[in-house]
Amino acid sequence: MIRDEFANLVARALASAQAAGDLPAFAAPEIDLQHPQRPEHGDYSANLPLRIQSLVRMRAVDVAAAIQRHLPPHEALAEARVAPPGFLNLYLAPGWVASQAEAIARDGDGYATGDRGGGERVQVEYVSANPTGPLHVGNGRGAAIGSTLANVLRARGDEVEEEYYINDAGTQVAIFARTLYARYQQIFGRDAPIPENGYPGEYITGIARRIRDEEGDRYLRPEGQEPDPGLGERGIELMLEEIRRDLEAIGVRYSNWYSERALQAEGGPYHTVLERLRDRGHVVEREGAVWFASSEVGEEKDNVLIRSDGVPTYFATDIAYHFDKLVTRGFDRSIDIWGADHQGHVSRLKTAMRALDASPEALDVVLYQLVTLRRGDRIVPLSKRAGELVTLADVVEEVGPDATRFFFLLPSAGSAMDFDLELAKRRSEENPVYYVQYAHARIRGILDRAREAGLSAAGADAALLVHGAEQTLVRKLLLLPEVLETVARELAPHHLPHYAQELAQAFHVFYTQCRVVDEEQPELSRARLLLLDATRVVLARTLGLMSITAPDRM
Repeated sequence: MIRDEFANLVARALASAQAAGDLPAFAAPEIDLQHPQRPEHGDYSANLPLRIQSLVRMRAVDVAAAIQRHLPPHEALAEARVAPPGFLNLYLAPGWVASQAEAIARDGDGYATGDRGGGERVQVEYVSANPTGPLHVGNGRGAAIGSTLANVLRARGDEVEEEYYINDAGTQVAIFARTLYARYQQIFGRDAPIPENGYPGEYITGIARRIRDEEGDRYLRPEGQEPDPGLGERGIELMLEEIRRDLEAIGVRYSNWYSERALQAEGGPYHTVLERLRDRGHVVEREGAVWFASSEVGEEKDNVLIRSDGVPTYFATDIAYHFDKLVTRGFDRSIDIWGADHQGHVSRLKTAMRALDASPEALDVVLYQLVTLRRGDRIVPLSKRAGELVTLADVVEEVGPDATRFFFLLPSAGSAMDFDLELAKRRSEENPVYYVQYAHARIRGILDRAREAGLSAAGADAALLVHGAEQTLVRKLLLLPEVLETVARELAPHHLPHYAQELAQAFHVFYTQCRVVDEEQPELSRARLLLLDATRVVLARTLGLMSITAPDRM
């Protein structure tokens, strides 16, 4: 990235100034370059002089001037200016900027890929909703965040696996099975009540009917007897089919589906980890339950691992699951995408990893806030009828997969979001995903019409791209690698849709101010077609990283 090259220039200039005696010797801090808010202040700005003025006992503007004098030349650097109270502002050379349109177009789909991730083995686990009901809109937000992060990390050179943890064991699954059996009996005319704390949703009846249609009365037992375990297992299978279908509808496909039941199987990770915790003295028994003595390793209180009824807690299985990720399967990094209601779980899980000698630093958790559905000013109730959530499938059916993903990604994960269904369907510039996709479709249309007129970017002279709108557009194209760096570093995919909107705006301004196909200026037309091709590449690349389509026409 040119930002990194400029940072290296500043570091070299600082070292040179120290060697010349213009600045005293000291250990140089990391060089941090920012984009000034006002373009007249340069393309990049270094606040290094302000940060080190107390070390060198000089005014920051004098420190900046000393660094400026020692800056080595670079083809991309036009000039460096000192600005009070002590910034060093760096300006890109217009000729170099113009040349990057050709470089980006040449890279094509490979633009903004590389090895900056270091080739780490990274696992991203997201959604992982209980297979006892359909996915709701909150699950969809987690899916968009998780899959986009995986795309970005993969583009940066990491080896990424995406995983869905199937909660197919425990209390909720048992309740689901009993509820399903009640509905199954009702289909055959029995007066079978829904169990206490059962699932009231009509989707359970739909599953029961499908099993009846496929297998008849195979699972009926004499009244009063416990249900056949196979019925609950088949119900979970059908729910997982629906979950897979709903996720694939928004472009999510997992590398692996990991079963909690397999985790708890004899000889599985759960038993291995529990024994290891016992051996290390981290397990105590009291009140008939088994506890993780987390208060002895930094937590405020101990946490239950096995309840008095012998059933493992969610915390116990989660310890085993993450130990399996980081130690047994050997991922360098594990990234979990959780709803914000799991916030209290993060610290104790990291503590458990430390107790097991698994690096807590290798575990990252992204917490996302709830989603509120709206139709303009009106909030959409979460229940369409008793027991029925507004599902992810409902939203996708109404607004489409592209708008669904884009809107889920727009706010930062830590911000509660309002999802305006009416806005997401609007075919106008007010709808951000439409605005971005329309820019791509418009570019494809211009390129196609130019080709029909016998014009293309072949042999274009990029040096002709000197207009202000052209230069602004290329500068915006150059930011994609930096955006990906920010997304990966902060685990914050919301930067991508915001960048896409800024890029689309820069294109629309360019198109308004610069005539692309001008028969009287064929050389300039070729250069602008080259710029459009580069813009198409970056727009498609940005949308693709969000698993959103880049349409040729709209």
